[in-house]
Formats: sequence, C-alpha cells, structure tokens
Amino acid sequence: MWRLPGIRRLVVLTLLGFTGFAATLASLPWWAVRGGASPSAAGLVTTVMLGVTVVVQFLVPAVERRVGTGRTLAIGVLALGAPSPLYLLSTDLAPMLAVSAVRGVGFGVLTVVGSALTAVLAPPGRQGEAVGLYGLAIAAPNLLVVPGAVALAQNVAFWPVVVLATCPVLAVPWALALGADHRPRAAQEKGSSRVAARAAVLPSVVLLTITLAGGGVTTYLPIERPDGYRATLVLLVFAVTAALGRWRVGRAADRAGTRLLLPGTVVLGVVGLAALVAGLWRREDVLLVAGAAVFGGAYGAVQNLTLVVAFARARGRGTSAVSAVWNAAFDAGTGVGAVVVGALAATGMGVPAALGACAGLIAVCLPFALRASAGPPADAAE
Repeated sequence: MWRLPGIRRLVVLTLLGFTGFAATLASLPWWAVRGGASPSAAGLVTTVMLGVTVVVQFLVPAVERRVGTGRTLAIGVLALGAPSPLYLLSTDLAPMLAVSAVRGVGFGVLTVVGSALTAVLAPPGRQGEAVGLYGLAIAAPNLLVVPGAVALAQNVAFWPVVVLATCPVLAVPWALALGADHRPRAAQEKGSSRVAARAAVLPSVVLLTITLAGGGVTTYLPIERPDGYRATLVLLVFAVTAALGRWRVGRAADRAGTRLLLPGTVVLGVVGLAALVAGLWRREDVLLVAGAAVFGGAYGAVQNLTLVVAFARARGRGTSAVSAVWNAAFDAGTGVGAVVVGALAATGMGVPAALGACAGLIAVCLPFALRASAGPPADAAE
C-alpha cells in the first residue's frame, strides 16, 4: 500500500493537515477559559469551527468537480493553517470564534476530499487497509499533538500551539500533486451522489454518536482535571488506542467483513466510556486510564468501519458524496459533543454524568450498527 505514490501523498498531506487541527482541539477551549470564558462557553470554539466544517462539507463535491481535486485541496489546507496565528492577537471569545470559522472551511475541504481519495486510490479488495492507513495518518497527530498541545499551553505558552496549528500550509505541494493522481468524473459523481448519500446515512448515524462522546471527552477532560499531567496522560492513552483501533481494524475488515466487527466495537465503546465516567466520578486514575484505553480503541475502530461500510453500501457510486455525509457526521458529533456535554454539566449534572448520558446514546444506536453492517440498501444495489 505504501508503495503507491498517491497513497504516500495522501498520508503526508493528512499528517500535516490534521496536525494543524489537532493542535487546537483540546488546548483552545482551555485557552478560552484562561481568557475569561466560562467552561460551558469554551466548547463553542470547537463547535463553531466544526459547524462551519459540516456546512462546507456538503458543498465540497460540487466544488471539486468544478476546480479539480488538487486546487480544492490546496485551498482547504491554506484556509485551515494560515489564519491560526490570529489566535495570539486576542484572548476574547468573539475573535477566537471568527478565526475558528475560517479554519472550519479548510477543515471541511480536507476531510471530504481526503476520505474520498481512500476509495479511489485503494487497490481492489484493500479498501479497509487503505482506510486504516489514512486513519493512522489522522490518528498520529491526535496521538502526539492533542495531549502535547495541552501540555505546551499549560506549562510553556500558547504560541507553540499556534505554530503547530499553522502546519497545514506546508501541505500545498502535496495537495497539488494529488490533483494529478485523481480527476473526478463529473457526470458519474453528480448523477450518483443522491443514492450514495442515502447509503451513507445509517453508518454515519452510528459514527455521530461515538464522536459526540469523543468530542465531550477531549474538550472537558482538561477542564475537569486541570492539574496538567493527569489530563495529558488520559488524552495520550485515548489517542494511542484510537490510533491502533483505526489502523489495525482495517485489515480485519478486509478479511472477515464488518457484520460482527462494527456492532462489537460499538458495544466496546459503551463499556469503555462507562469505565471512564466511573473513573471521573470516583476520581480513580487507574479506572480513568483503563476506560480511556478501551473507549479509545472502540472510537478509532468505529471510525474506520463506518467509512468502509458506507463505501460498501454505495457500491462504488459517488465517493465524494459518501465522504461528505460521513465526515459531516464525524465533525457534527465532535462539535455538538463539546456543547452538549457542557450544557448538561452546567445544569448540575456535572461532566461525569453528561458523559454517562453519551454512553447511553451510543448503546441506543447498536441496532443501527447491526443493520448498516448487514449489507447495502436496495437502491444502492441496483
């Protein structure tokens, strides 16, 4: 897989792009609180960025057909990285939200085109492996940069975080090179996008529930455990197991299919998040770390499996449309999770109880995972 030039370019671009995104995912809400924002309002910096991202994601397939893959990607990584230094100009919440909105445009482009390219560039029968490698390129920044940025912000300064957030600008040459690897077939993509989008809905609902919980964990864990090293350790464990889950489950999906894997990982996610909640509630670090490890593994695996299932249900049609729906669910879940957990916590429930409610929501979606992994819908199979 790594010998394919297109795959290598996609991995490098993804590493640089998601380094910029991961740098502010957990550290920027903390920085907003330091600037005077309330903990419940701090989640807005994530929600606004991902809200713009979700809107843009549905527009990306049409833009890509018009201007091409390379130019679309180049615009995306520039919009994601170039505005980041503006975070240093003010600690007020309003300017932070404005910068985050612009960066959300770039992130929307990066996520849709990157995910769609895994289906286009992967050899036949190796879709899961390609998604796993792409997922590893996404997870590696989460593994290193999310906890590292929190540690830098809390113990050094915020400007090194901003430097990391500017990294997507370096990905422009790889974005333009990928344009030579893939030119979307406008007629086929446009004509099949509606069927493909419907096929992607069910696995995307499953994805949304687990990313909602993940967004709550990454946003509020540093605030709930503000002493620094504990939050960094738990986020690191969560990121490591998410990276391993997203990477290694790909080959298993190619060999054994997703019919049992997807529901099984959903159940694992409920168990892991429940353990993490118990660790927060009882303030037991061992239980907190163990819960983060199990939930992280499920969190990563569900991301891979739902994308593989979504492409399979679409039967090769409208890859950009499938990617748009899947990524919209991913980012909506992450962004809404930051607000929902904060709003529930502010009612008097507290962060542990709010995350417990997220675990219940994941459990409710288990039947959707069973149905989605059973096979493609009738209209996609025609």
